[in-house]
Amino acid sequence: MDMGYAHWMVTEGRKEKEPPFSRSPSSEAYRRLLAETLNLNRTRIFAFKNKPPTSSSASSSSTYHQQPKPAKPRRRIRQTSERALDAPDIVDDFYLNLLDWGSSNIVAIALARSVYLWDASHGSTSELVTVDEEHGLFTSVNWAPDGRHLAIGLENSEVQLWDAASNKQLRTLKGGHRCRVGSLAWNNHILTTGGMDGLIMNNDVRIRDHIVGTYRGHSQEVCGLKWSASGQQLASGGNDNLIHIWDRRRSSMAAAHQWLHRMEEHTAAVRALAWCPFQANLLASGGGGGDMSIKFWNTITGACLNSANTYAQVCGLLWSKSERELLSSHGFTGNQLTLWKYPSMVKTAELRGHTSRVLFLAQSPDGCTVASAAGDETLRFWNVFGDPAEAAREKSAPKANSEPFSWVNRIR
Repeated sequence: MDMGYAHWMVTEGRKEKEPPFSRSPSSEAYRRLLAETLNLNRTRIFAFKNKPPTSSSASSSSTYHQQPKPAKPRRRIRQTSERALDAPDIVDDFYLNLLDWGSSNIVAIALARSVYLWDASHGSTSELVTVDEEHGLFTSVNWAPDGRHLAIGLENSEVQLWDAASNKQLRTLKGGHRCRVGSLAWNNHILTTGGMDGLIMNNDVRIRDHIVGTYRGHSQEVCGLKWSASGQQLASGGNDNLIHIWDRRRSSMAAAHQWLHRMEEHTAAVRALAWCPFQANLLASGGGGGDMSIKFWNTITGACLNSANTYAQVCGLLWSKSERELLSSHGFTGNQLTLWKYPSMVKTAELRGHTSRVLFLAQSPDGCTVASAAGDETLRFWNVFGDPAEAAREKSAPKANSEPFSWVNRIR
């Protein structure tokens, strides 16, 4: 928009032009040069044909705009295990839970009548306890949230509590179950136990009379127990193909049968249970050999959100702590670990190495490494969910401000 030219058109441009024959050659040459310089021969005032010149301030103003986020490189998943350890005499029983990885980075594994500890930080192994034949086999292990205290279930219906740091037994919980205790789950100071008798019991380990609540809903062995992250809901799976969701506030004797939800869609025993870390009230469950499916539940409404056929017995489930991914371990026919993208349930990787069904899964405290144990008497470690060193760097790196003018103090 040339305002000077517009003014000339309104004033001088409407005056009667001098006849061409009255001009001298020099004045005519001057007129053409002036017209070319001022672009007086154009007929349009608005002509947006040329790009405006680049302003020197453009580069400085761009600093206030959010920079595009660089694309995250695709993670390479190694198809073989990082390490393999011998696990002689491990019991090949679908209904037991013989492996756990505590917050102190120590793996506990029950092998027949002994429990061993493997320190992942140093690679050292130690024996915690060995029992006599009269006690039977160890049937479950589970670390308390502090990573120091370990609960151990036995075939004779007892539960032992150990201080792993001092290698001392603290107490034995008796009188609750009538049969073996195959599943354990901590909720702060409450230790929940599930038995072959179908009972689920809450035990307050701080007091003498430790049984503070009982849940009755399963008609057969309870083989899966998991508390939600909030500690308000308990998921239980059993050999009766059922899943129950229990409310912690309803654990009194009078309300023992009042479950929140009862899911009956599985057609085989439900041992694999996993609460989603990034979406509250989302539970994943896996069915045994007669079912072979992974199902997802809304534990507020009790609705089944999705179901995926894995074409193999589902033995264990673990969520990634950093990505929307789910890892499953399987029995016949593949004996593999499968990584799924959620919610599409597209296979990302299959990890093979075990020659028997992969019954037991545990996740490292940093969430990157997974330990698996199988009936082939091996304990294997897999780098499934990322590089631990890279995860530590990302955790310690300062986060970039994603909004413009973030350096300006906000008005509260």
